[in-house]
Amino acid sequence: MKLLLPFIKLFKRQWLMMSVGLLLTCTTIIAGIGLLSLSGWFLSATAIAGLTAATALAFNFFTPAGGVRFLSIARTASRYGERLATHEATFKLLTELRVWSWKKLLPLSASNLQGLRQGDMLNRLVADIDTLDHLYLRLLVPMTASLLTVVALYAFLSWFDAYLALSLCALLITAWAVLPLVFYRLGREPGEAVVDSKRSFRVLILDVIQGQAELTLFSANDRYRQKLRDAELSLFTSQTAMAHITGLSQALLIMVNGAAVVMMMYLAGQGVGDSVPPGPLMAMMVFATMATIEMMMPISGAFQHLSGCVLAAKRISEVTEQTPDVAFGTETHLANADINLSNIHFGYQADTKVLSGLNLHLPQGSKVALLGATGCGKSSLLSLITREWQPQQGQISIGGRDISEFDEATLRSSMTVVSQRIHLFAGTVRDNLAIALPYVEGQKRRANDERLTAVLKQVGLEALLSSKTTTDRGEEVGLDSWIGEGGRQLSGGEQRRIGVARALLRDAPILLLDEPTEGLDKRTEREILRLLFSLAKGKTMLMISHRLTAMAEMDCIHMIQNGQITDSGNHQQLIATSADYQSLYKHLGKEA
Repeated sequence: MKLLLPFIKLFKRQWLMMSVGLLLTCTTIIAGIGLLSLSGWFLSATAIAGLTAATALAFNFFTPAGGVRFLSIARTASRYGERLATHEATFKLLTELRVWSWKKLLPLSASNLQGLRQGDMLNRLVADIDTLDHLYLRLLVPMTASLLTVVALYAFLSWFDAYLALSLCALLITAWAVLPLVFYRLGREPGEAVVDSKRSFRVLILDVIQGQAELTLFSANDRYRQKLRDAELSLFTSQTAMAHITGLSQALLIMVNGAAVVMMMYLAGQGVGDSVPPGPLMAMMVFATMATIEMMMPISGAFQHLSGCVLAAKRISEVTEQTPDVAFGTETHLANADINLSNIHFGYQADTKVLSGLNLHLPQGSKVALLGATGCGKSSLLSLITREWQPQQGQISIGGRDISEFDEATLRSSMTVVSQRIHLFAGTVRDNLAIALPYVEGQKRRANDERLTAVLKQVGLEALLSSKTTTDRGEEVGLDSWIGEGGRQLSGGEQRRIGVARALLRDAPILLLDEPTEGLDKRTEREILRLLFSLAKGKTMLMISHRLTAMAEMDCIHMIQNGQITDSGNHQQLIATSADYQSLYKHLGKEA
């Protein structure tokens, strides 16, 4: 239960709307009990009054009839208002929970999240948070409203007979306290099974959608569809088990209500207050007892969903309660772009080392290349400079200050990264370029169009300015044209050029290139490198590469092997002194 406390504390932000929803829920239940009680009394009293002409003339039909109409309208109105208030509060609570979860998630580094699959993370941030709406709608509101209604019912019935009121309310309080525990025990395993099976099903769906191309190429669609059917069957089985528990719990509540009605008929049959025989008041007491089923019935579902809420809270807390492995400082001034790495030791696992005592210096304004075989630690080094990971030992400094002293905004704004895999969002050309520009609140959407257009021409993507796409909003042209999910409407070379365009828009003092031309033909590769080198003038540039294209233009080239730098020098020096570089040069041809 302690897992739910952080989420319950968030509810205070919506206390007003939640209180309105609770008040209207109580009003609805009280109006329902009052309507049935008054109707029972009114019918009984009318029947007795009709026994003689004198009592019929003396009986007031209008006041109780008006009361019945008033309670009917009040119940309908309060029910409608309750739905509006409780669901409005729920939607706002879910918004608060998502914002809170994202704020907890964003500071986490790759090391914090390395054990989580993308589908599982998505499920935690969407499905598990949605599950927590049961905490308000099906647990807190029904339980609190039931308890308050029992108190109000006692106050009303004790006006006629304190003993009968105490007997009924004692039974209701006992059911209120005991039955939820029974329902929680019964629904614990099915509730957790529903959450787990939903998670497995959604993660598998995401895997199948993302890997559709590979599954089709290797004729594995049928096998994975069977896995989906099995996961779906598991979900249906757990939901069926939960439905059986729901039916059983409702049956128990109906039995308790029936026992309460029988008890009240027996007790009220002996007299109600000073009325012996009880007359119409007996009908009022019995009908009031019958009406309590509306108050007690939501309890059957309340604690069934508690196990699912606890499990969802646990899964969310596993992410949100982590302490970020990478902590940023408060320094906002970057003196220069001189980068120094001293005695760096790093590994993704405690028992493995990717970098072992590596030392590297990138002087301000220099162009440095890092060459080495796959898995030697080149990309890991880049991840350490961008603070995606933290070295286990050693120091990284920029401008003479430890990199951990800078705040995140300063560090991010000082670097431009062009990787071998450019991520394009499902949006327009403008959307995918504008993310490289600093965000200014209130700035008009088309304020930077001239700059975006110039950059597209600079990287050789003029064709995109005249391209057309048809969407639900009609035909869109140029910067408004849709590039599809992951940029599917662009070629690989065009996607890389988008990455270069982002780098041109960014214009940061440090330029980090991670295989920016991998998989491209030589002509396109040279064009992109030419653009990047023009961008790198006056900047500190570090490029990771497997190939030797443009190595002659580098101020320094470092060969890395087994997590350490083995040879350093410019192109001509390494040709003369490094056997590894000579071998690489002969194998790849004279591309330099």
